[in-house]
Amino acid sequence: MKTFTSPLLAGLPGLRHAFFTRDGGVSKGIYAGLNGGLGSNDERADVIENRRRMADAMGVAPNCFLTAYQIHSPDVAVVTTPQDGDERPHVDALVTATPGLALGVTTADCGPILFADPKARVIGTAHAGWKGAFTGVLENTIAEMEKLGAHRADIVVAIGPLIRQPSYEVGAEFVTRFTEADPSFARFFLPSARAGHAMFDLAGFIRMRLERAGITAIDDTGIDTYPDENLFSYRRTVHRNEGDYGRQIHAIVLAH
Repeated sequence: MKTFTSPLLAGLPGLRHAFFTRDGGVSKGIYAGLNGGLGSNDERADVIENRRRMADAMGVAPNCFLTAYQIHSPDVAVVTTPQDGDERPHVDALVTATPGLALGVTTADCGPILFADPKARVIGTAHAGWKGAFTGVLENTIAEMEKLGAHRADIVVAIGPLIRQPSYEVGAEFVTRFTEADPSFARFFLPSARAGHAMFDLAGFIRMRLERAGITAIDDTGIDTYPDENLFSYRRTVHRNEGDYGRQIHAIVLAH
């Protein structure tokens, strides 16, 4: 099972984390590998087995491998107990101070963001696509961590595999939405080869939002999901007319 890690997070005591890839799963066809997406049309038994394997890799029971029903919102849930059945909060970020609960974030181009305050022993995950990052999911995650005792000066953040600027073409209306909100956001766009389009730097935008929120310890894997066949990519699937797509999960857990 191939995973990526953040050197910053890996150096912190008392926690484990992993950015999972497609390697090591049982799904087949367009979902081949370690598809963790309960919202995909993959065989449910295969997804459950994939998630069991990820839970095992994180050292937790399957019902302690927690994910949200993500809705591209700025909303955050505090979790304190295992997740039984299909009950998942309809949010895009999770935070906890409870050891043994692995917080997972499901992605297929959007940004998986892992948070940890090793001193306060508070962790979080956020699903930061353009909409979540634009509307405040990162800032809200930090605020909820603070309510559990974290201090933003002590929070370490890792940005996982996501669609990068060379692969992320957007339309003129997308650019306008950002620059009308803040003219300085224009720096996150480069001209596209197609007229009326631009290339968006989602990772750079996420980093800027984190820095503006007072986070100084930020790591970035630098990995682009679109060209990497060992990662699921929504946009790549659309371009191939494949009809559906798998999702990778990335997770962090406080050790007991």
